[in-house]
Amino acid sequence: MLRQLRHVPLGVGLFLVYAFGALAMVAVTLPLIIDEAIEAPISPIGIVYMLLLAYLIFTLTLVLQRKQAGYPLALGLATLSLPLIPILYLSPAGLPGAIGATVLAIVLLGSLRRGSSRAWFVEP
Repeated sequence: MLRQLRHVPLGVGLFLVYAFGALAMVAVTLPLIIDEAIEAPISPIGIVYMLLLAYLIFTLTLVLQRKQAGYPLALGLATLSLPLIPILYLSPAGLPGAIGATVLAIVLLGSLRRGSSRAWFVEP
C-alpha cells in the first residue's frame, strides 16, 4: 500500500506555485480578451483562453484533492512551460529569458516525475 504523505512534496509545491502563477497571468490578461469579445463574440484567442482557464482550474482542483487523475493533468500543464522558451527568446527578454524558461521547465518537469511527487496522488 502507498505510504500516506502528510507534507506536500517539493515537486507538487513547485507545480502549485507555477499553476497559480499561470492562473494569475490569465486573470491579468483577461480584460483584453473581454474587450475583444465585445467586437467578435467567438474568436480563436477567446476560445484558447477559456480552454486554458478551464484546464488550469480543473487541474488545480484535482491536484489539491490528491486525485490520481490529477497527476497526468499536472504533467500536461507543466509541459506548457516549454513554449515559453522560444517565446522569451524572440521577445525583448532574449537569451537570458530563454535560459530562465529552460531552467523552469527542467526543474518543474523533473521534480514532478520524482517518486515522492507521484506518491502524492493517492486518492482514486
